[in-house]
Amino acid sequence: MKVVHNNTKAHLSKTELFEEAKEAEASENWKTAEAYYQEIIKTDPHNEAAYNRLMIVYRKQKEWNKELQVVKKAIAEWEEFYGTVGKKQNSKVSRLSNSFLKVAGLADKKGKPLYLPGPLAKWKKRKATLEKKVAKK
Repeated sequence: MKVVHNNTKAHLSKTELFEEAKEAEASENWKTAEAYYQEIIKTDPHNEAAYNRLMIVYRKQKEWNKELQVVKKAIAEWEEFYGTVGKKQNSKVSRLSNSFLKVAGLADKKGKPLYLPGPLAKWKKRKATLEKKVAKK
C-alpha cells in the first residue's frame, strides 16, 4: 500500500483511489479507507460503489450515525440524479411519460413509480433499519 498524503490524493484517479481504499479496508485501516471513499464521493457524487463501501466501513466500525448520514446523502444525490425530486418538466412530456409508465406497469394509477431506480430501494431499506438502531441508543 502506498503512503499518500492529503495533497497528493487529488492527483490520483478515481480507479487508483478506489484501489487504495480497498487495500486500506483489507488491512482494516478504516480511517484511511474512509478518507479515500469520501474523496471519491467528493469528485463523483453519483458513484454507487463508493457510497456502498463507505457504508460498509462505518458498519464494520459500528458507527451507525455516520452510516445513516452517508445513506441520507446517497439517497439525496441519487434522487437528484434521477430527477425524482420535484423537477419541472414540459406538461406534454410529463403526461406522455406518465401514460407510458402506467401502460407498461411501472407506475400505479396515480402515476407514482412502483420501482425505485438504481440502488435507491436498497438504501431506503437500510435507512429505515439504521433509524431504528439509532433510536434504540
